[in-house]
This record gives sequence, C-alpha cells and structure tokens, in this order.
Amino acid sequence: MRLETSWEADDSFHRDYYIEDGEGKILEKFGDFPTLDQLRQAEYEHNERIDLTNIGAPCANCGKEIKNRFAADPRGNLLCWDCAATRETEGTEAGVRVNTDPTKATYSQSHLYEKSLCDYVINVATGCRHGCKFCYVPTTAGYKAREEMLNNQAEVSDLQREWGSYLLYRDDLPERLSLELEESDFGNWRKTDRGRGIVMISSGTDPYQDRRAAQITRGVVRELCSKEIPTRILTRSTIAARDADLFSEFSDTLTIGSSIPSFNEDMVKALEPGAPPPLKRWKMLDSLRTKVPLYVSMSPTYPSMNQKEIHQLLTRFKALQPSVVFHEPINPRGSNFEIMVETLENSGFEEHAKEFQRLQYPQNWVEYSLKHLNLVQKEGQRLNAPPIHSWPDRELLKATSGSLRDQLAAMRQAISPEPLGDEPASGKSSAQSPLFDDYSEIEHLVKPSKLR
Repeated sequence: MRLETSWEADDSFHRDYYIEDGEGKILEKFGDFPTLDQLRQAEYEHNERIDLTNIGAPCANCGKEIKNRFAADPRGNLLCWDCAATRETEGTEAGVRVNTDPTKATYSQSHLYEKSLCDYVINVATGCRHGCKFCYVPTTAGYKAREEMLNNQAEVSDLQREWGSYLLYRDDLPERLSLELEESDFGNWRKTDRGRGIVMISSGTDPYQDRRAAQITRGVVRELCSKEIPTRILTRSTIAARDADLFSEFSDTLTIGSSIPSFNEDMVKALEPGAPPPLKRWKMLDSLRTKVPLYVSMSPTYPSMNQKEIHQLLTRFKALQPSVVFHEPINPRGSNFEIMVETLENSGFEEHAKEFQRLQYPQNWVEYSLKHLNLVQKEGQRLNAPPIHSWPDRELLKATSGSLRDQLAAMRQAISPEPLGDEPASGKSSAQSPLFDDYSEIEHLVKPSKLR
C-alpha cells in the first residue's frame, strides 16, 4: 500500500492524494492536504503500513514539500521538519503542553535487562499524560541531560514537579525505524541472558496514552515484529485493545502487559491521576487474553497493603493467565517519593501517607521490602498463581547478610520464565520463592545501619 498523487482541474488546478494497493487499485482518497491522523487511520483500517518518507505532501504551515523527517500539529496537520523543530509549544490539550520531540535516535540500549525486561527501549514520546506521582523517569540521567530541550519545546522548568503536564511526540518514528532496521542486522544487536534482545515499548512514557501516541506505537510494533524482533509492550491505557488484530498477528514475537499495583481505585487515582482505573486495565488485558501472551506488573506495592489486598491482586491476575507477574516494592529515594506523600495527604489518605513516610527510615524500608517480597511469593504459592518474578533493590543486598542476601542476589539474577520470540520458557528460578516463614527468623541477617 502506498501514497500517490494526481493533479485535478476543476475550478482550479490542484493536487489530490490517495492510497492504492499493489495492483494499482485506489483504496482511499484524500484532499490536497492529507493530515497525519487521516494517513495513520488509513494504516489502521487497511492493516498495512504506508511509507510516508518523501511523500511530497505540503507542509500545513509553510507550504513547502515535505522531505525526509516530518511531524504534526495538535490537529494532525502535517509539518515539515523545519517548521516542527522550530515551533514554540504547540498548545495545550486537557492541561498538557504538547509539541514535537526532536530526538534523532529511534531506539537505545537499556539497563532494564537487570530486571529481565529488555535489552532495548523505544519511547514513542517524551513526557506522559498519566503523571504518576511515583514515576522515576524524570529523575534519570537521560532526562536530566535533555532539560534544555524540554524547556525549549514545552517550557518545562521542573522535570519532576511538572511530570504529567508536558508531552512531546515522535510522529515520524515508524518511518525512521523502518529505515534503520533495513540497514541493521538484528543478529548483531546486544542480547543479554536476562534481556534476551527484547525491545520494550515504552519505559519512559505510555505508548497508548492517547490516539496520537497509539498511532505511532502501532507503526513501531509492526516494524519490529515484521522483522521478528521480540517486543514487549507496557501500558496502563485501555486504548491498547484497539490493536488486538496486530497483537494476534504477531503473537509469536510479542507480549503485552499493564501495571496494576492495587485495586483501591481512589488511591490509585490519587497517585496515577491521568491513568485509567485499575479494573479497566485488567479488563483490557482480559480482552487480549486469547490473542497474545500477557504479563502483569504489580509495581510498586504500597506499604499500607496487607495480605488480603495482595491476595486479591494475585487472584485477579491468575484469571488472566499471564506468563509472569513482575513485582517490586517501592523505593523512597528521590523527590518523587516526597510528591507521593504530599499527594496522599492532600487527597484524604493521611493514614496511608504516614505508612509511606515511615519508609524514609532505612530500618522501616528494609523491613517493609523484605516482608512484601516474602508475602507476594507466599501468596503466589498458596494460590498456585502464575510465576512471580520479584526484583529486590540492590540496597537490600547492602542491608542483609548470609543466606538471606544470597537469595536476594539470586532473585536479581533470575531470568523471567516467560517465553518470547525464539526463546523458550526458562522455568521459574528456585530463588523466586518465599524468604522466610516468620520475620524473626531472619532479623539477625538484617543490618539497615549499613545504608546510612
């Protein structure tokens, strides 16, 4: 399927755009200024990518012919790269400042292989509408290095405090990725034992947070999976179910999951203000259960959660029949933790806020982390739930000793048991099991003073 043009003469002489199949049959006609939204929607309806590189369409801003890179404005109008890269903040959508992300790289190596998630990441945008209060992304070195760009493109002055209020799209990412993959041999890409060469979409934003991001994501997924590159999608957005046909087509090389830390809807709404409710995320995954392999991330589990709530989570996850459930306790480092406490206090969750505040003391955080890692593993065993892949923070290793430290270290080194691409299921690691029967058994191996 390709985009073509024809010159028409009625009251005036103008050019029309249309798409045709390989046999020259016209599938759909557009006017003289096709929007990016129209073209992406055509890709969706005909289930095929359109090569928009050098399409020759006019820029809606300056009228020049678009060559190579392109972007769009909030209304979907196509922009040449010169206009897109030099525009001030394009506008505000539902309180979010939007613009174009000028990033040149299409994908990057990732340290998330340490969590057995991936070796590479692709972010379809910079920023995120969900605005999760615990999100660590704005504190990463990569984000801080782009502080000037974010200020220029979206007037961002505080990366963490303004998280959720800015979003820069990478509209031409599918086209640029296609060109790079044509020139690259996936066999030469880095492939660690735990990352397994997997590409994750996305680690720094939600790939399905809105229609525009979803259109970019669909193109990226098709480019990767058509090259048989193992792909992991992580999203909190229910709009992902719209791509069920694509997921089913590439189910051998693709897995999709969602983060559901709790089913306490009011508390989740306070901490993840722009994200869909947790039950809707569960229903989205359930709708895809027979079409593509699933996984669930119950991260981070809140310190106020008890055995009953963990049981409820794992019971509902079991019904999804996921390949694995990833679990990680919360870490109190960084300004995002302070924002979480403030948010809970201002949202009427004072008692929960107190539980979070206690974690600022190493002794309390170590005890909470160990107890939650243990509780999740024990409940998983009791329910005969899908494999639990727990990931202890490295600080826990500093604060423990002996056999306890050895098991925590083995948990960190374990490979996720899920099959993906040509990688068979690795089987659940023996380290991914309860740490103790009673906390008193291991207290002598806990040395939180080492964290001070």
